[in-house]
Amino acid sequence: MQPGGIHSESISFRDSVTTISKDGKRRWVFSKRPSGSYYNKRGWISSFFLILLFVGPFLTWNGHPLILFNVLERKFILFGIPFWPQDFFLFVLAMLTFFVFIILFTAIFGRVWCGWACPQTIFMEMVFRKVEYWIEGDANQQKQLAARPLDFYKVRRKVFKHALFLLIAFLIANVFLAYIVGVDQLELLVSDGPVNHQAGFYALLGFTGVFYGVYARFREQVCLVVCPYGRLQGVLLDRNSLVIAYDYQRGDPRGKLHKNENRLIGDCIDCHQCVDVCPTGIDIRNGTQLECVNCTACIDACDSVMEKVGFEKSLIRYASENNIANRDKFKVTSRIVGYAVLLLVLLTTLVSLLALRTDVEATLLRVPGQLYQQQDGNRFSNLYTIQVVNKTFLDIPLTFGLENTPKGAEIRFVGNVIDKVHSDSLAEAVLFIVLPDSALKGLKTPLILDVFSNGKMVDRVKTNFMGPTNTKY
Repeated sequence: MQPGGIHSESISFRDSVTTISKDGKRRWVFSKRPSGSYYNKRGWISSFFLILLFVGPFLTWNGHPLILFNVLERKFILFGIPFWPQDFFLFVLAMLTFFVFIILFTAIFGRVWCGWACPQTIFMEMVFRKVEYWIEGDANQQKQLAARPLDFYKVRRKVFKHALFLLIAFLIANVFLAYIVGVDQLELLVSDGPVNHQAGFYALLGFTGVFYGVYARFREQVCLVVCPYGRLQGVLLDRNSLVIAYDYQRGDPRGKLHKNENRLIGDCIDCHQCVDVCPTGIDIRNGTQLECVNCTACIDACDSVMEKVGFEKSLIRYASENNIANRDKFKVTSRIVGYAVLLLVLLTTLVSLLALRTDVEATLLRVPGQLYQQQDGNRFSNLYTIQVVNKTFLDIPLTFGLENTPKGAEIRFVGNVIDKVHSDSLAEAVLFIVLPDSALKGLKTPLILDVFSNGKMVDRVKTNFMGPTNTKY
């Protein structure tokens, strides 16, 4: 017996993926319709997430989207807080914090995310799979339909199913696009027509094709081939992690149930229901596997059988390998403590940086290729470009000043003058900074530009001022 209750003659299952045959071809999974308490709970949770997903683009805060990921215009709004490319370091830190949280969560609870909250699983099992059961029937009926010659009966059901799949994919694509460009732009696409918004229309068609292909054909292969999270389970899980596990101590050796027998073997009656109901086609009795997404379908199937034959339920359940092998309770390991400390440090840093983030951020750059210019009264000027980002949803009046400069220094805008930056927008201008020769300290003079709003300094920019080397200082 191998660790995890795996017999040596069956250990070869780890050499290949269940949905791919030995000759490399796709093995289609016809999973039995699940039912039970876990499936019902997942249904309620999935409904909540689906409602949240579909109403998300329409939620607003102060007249602006609550969530927006406009990559094209580099404009992001998260829970009502606007973010600009200048805040990219915050985004990186947030992603790093999220990844550490996932690692910690997985080390403790395994792949609970995959089975209960992942959009791929929710859409596949709670939307598209239910449509398929409604049109084509349960697993045996689907197998019969697949093996049936191409006749009117088969074509009618296949066309109806794929038409609904395409319609649902189109609906999902619209919601996905709304998160990128916003509801207002999506409404313009609908009202003005695709001719006037060709880029948006082609994007919508592309997203529809991707979602349709994933849920109509690619299906569980997304979790096995595309998603890196499943591949990382080998390093994220350990013997203390909570996974969906078969209790081989209680269930083995397996054997069919016979009437009025004095059963001297394990509780597993080898009914194969846990395999028939699995959406990825695995046998959970072989132990934790790459394909398992913790959907709990096997738990419901096994509990139903155990209840019918009069045995105790939870032969398949949420448990750790140590719990199955040694009946050990959950322990907080040094690994979990290390992840938790790292997560706390990252979270504290992220919250602190968000709290200290300024409402206005200015960027001042010397125009490349431009030297200093000599002005009247022994003064010199440099030409700069300035960008000011307003990270709020309010208009902000602005004034500018130079720090620690003598009399005669001035800021002179060329053309456009920035005296106000509108809400959630970027203002740009070109300006001269003029300094007297007494303020120069050689070829490069450190310079600080202060940005004020209503008399309060909201940002400070450091730059260099180029001057002649022969200036007296």
